[in-house]
Amino acid sequence: MNVAALILVSLSLSADAFSVSLCKGLKMMKFNLRTALITAGFFGFFQALMPLLGWLLGSRFISYIEKYDHIIAFALLAVIGAKMIFDAVKDKDKFEGSDKLDIKELFIMAVATSIDALAVGIALSVEKNLNIFVSAAVIGAITFAVCVLGVFIGHKFGAKFKTKAAVAGGVILIALGIKILIEGIAGT
Repeated sequence: MNVAALILVSLSLSADAFSVSLCKGLKMMKFNLRTALITAGFFGFFQALMPLLGWLLGSRFISYIEKYDHIIAFALLAVIGAKMIFDAVKDKDKFEGSDKLDIKELFIMAVATSIDALAVGIALSVEKNLNIFVSAAVIGAITFAVCVLGVFIGHKFGAKFKTKAAVAGGVILIALGIKILIEGIAGT
C-alpha cells in the first residue's frame, strides 16, 4: 500500500470517530484541551489497535466477526445517541452541556467506531511488503488529529446552540449507527 492510499484509508476510517468527537465537543461548555486530547487518544488508540488485531487474525475468524459487527456498532451508537438527546431534552431550560469525561462511554464509542478498522486489518493481512505497525501508527495518528479537530469544531457549535446542538449530536450518533447497520446488511 502506498502512502497516498494509506492516508485515504486512514481518513475514511477516522470519519466515524470524527463524528463522535464532534458530538463530544457539542456537549462541552468550554473547550478543554485535556478532554479533547483524551477523547482523540481513545479513538486514535483503538483505530490503530484494531487493524493490528485484524492483521493478526487474518481471515481465520472474519466470518464470526463480520456477521454481527454492524449490529453491535449500531446498538452502541443508538443507545448513546438516544441518551444524549434525552439528557438535552429532559430539562432543556437548564441544559448546560457537560465537561465531564465519561471514560466508560468513551471506551464504548471508540470500540464501536473502530470495528471497521478490524476488517481493514484483515484485508491488509494479505498485502505483501506491508509494515502493519507503521500502517497502524499512521491510522492512529490521523484519527487522533481528526478527532481533536472534531472536538474543537463541535465545541464551537455547541457553545452557541446548546440544547439544539446536543440533540443534533445525538441524532448524528444514531444516524451513524443506522449507516453502519445498513452498510453491514447490504454487505451480507
